[in-house]
Amino acid sequence: MASTNDIKNGTVLDIDGQLWNVIEFQHVKPGKGGAFVRTKIKNVRTGKLVDRTFNAGAKIETANVDRRDFQYLYKDGDDYVFMDTTDYDQITIPGAIVGDAANFMLEQQMATIALTGDEPLYVELPASVTLEITYTEPGLQGDRSTGGTKPATVETGYEIQVPLFLEIGTKVKVDTRTGDYLGRVN
Repeated sequence: MASTNDIKNGTVLDIDGQLWNVIEFQHVKPGKGGAFVRTKIKNVRTGKLVDRTFNAGAKIETANVDRRDFQYLYKDGDDYVFMDTTDYDQITIPGAIVGDAANFMLEQQMATIALTGDEPLYVELPASVTLEITYTEPGLQGDRSTGGTKPATVETGYEIQVPLFLEIGTKVKVDTRTGDYLGRVN
């Protein structure tokens, strides 16, 4: 048993027999009344987002979650195959659990997978990854001074918005949480 004071981003709670991952939390101490913890939690199995408020200091049940580093190997139909780099065991994870992380995964890339027992809960990538632009329309002369953007397809097949001056073959840094362009990589 833990307390609501122990809640952090990434904590997995066991509420009514279901596992919920804490996406955001905020400790609130109003001028009048007792303190409380406002959270945004995501159901690990269904992906449903819920806002939930707990009284400060209340007892909550946390799930035993093991986070381990895996190397992404390849896509097999709708599933993704990862390898544990410590013992070389392979694990197959359904595309529904991988979710949006699939837009930013390249073969041989490292990812953190949260497991409860042998069941994968979710896949976490680093905050940003470097990807190469495989297709984008050419920028026009004179477009370089304005702050406009254009669509560009990166090597995973995902489409992002980039500045007008970027060309095919340019490596860019992409935020894995939002899919936003962060900058060029030399």
